[in-house]
Amino acid sequence: MAPLIDDDTLGFGEEENVGKLTHPYVTFFHLFFRGAALVMYLLCGWFSKSFITSFVIIVLLLSMDFWTVKNITGRLMVGLRWWNYVDDDGVSHWVFESRKNRINASEARIFWTALIAAPAVWSLIFLMALFTFNFKWLLLVSIALTLTGANLYGYMKCKMGVSDQKFSTTVNEFFRKQVLQNIGSMMTRAATQPNTPNPVASPTNVVWTNPT
Repeated sequence: MAPLIDDDTLGFGEEENVGKLTHPYVTFFHLFFRGAALVMYLLCGWFSKSFITSFVIIVLLLSMDFWTVKNITGRLMVGLRWWNYVDDDGVSHWVFESRKNRINASEARIFWTALIAAPAVWSLIFLMALFTFNFKWLLLVSIALTLTGANLYGYMKCKMGVSDQKFSTTVNEFFRKQVLQNIGSMMTRAATQPNTPNPVASPTNVVWTNPT
């Protein structure tokens, strides 16, 4: 199988940690497709009055961004990759790989910033379209959230280096720990708080005597 890009000197996860960008063109396309999709969505009225035309162009940009980030930029910029295959028994398997050596720090910051920022921005756009009752764009924004969120989820699992079950267990344990800590701190504050009686609310005993 031919390589996805021409790079005879660098293997998977063997990027050098230098000050300048090791892969400037890869970094450019990591930002270009997702940025172009956002710009096209926000300014589509200037480029075309047709909803179908704008819809198709944005979906194409999102698809190219998904493929580029999943197959090229993650491997070269941060030494991570994930994919899926089906074995002979018809069982689907997800594979997540991580190599942490010789990663360019500047490229890693750009990679993770763009990877996290895109789903966040599309989430805000989704809420705006929902609250303004712009339902015809909700399908497009949902596609954008699915594609950008899938790459974010896959690379987060690569970064954490856990399986599906361990990933869910790690998240559940984190939230359980936070809840227990909050409950414990609340109980500690309640136990240490002095119980001072309220003179207004304190009951008084009144003795009535029958006059003789």
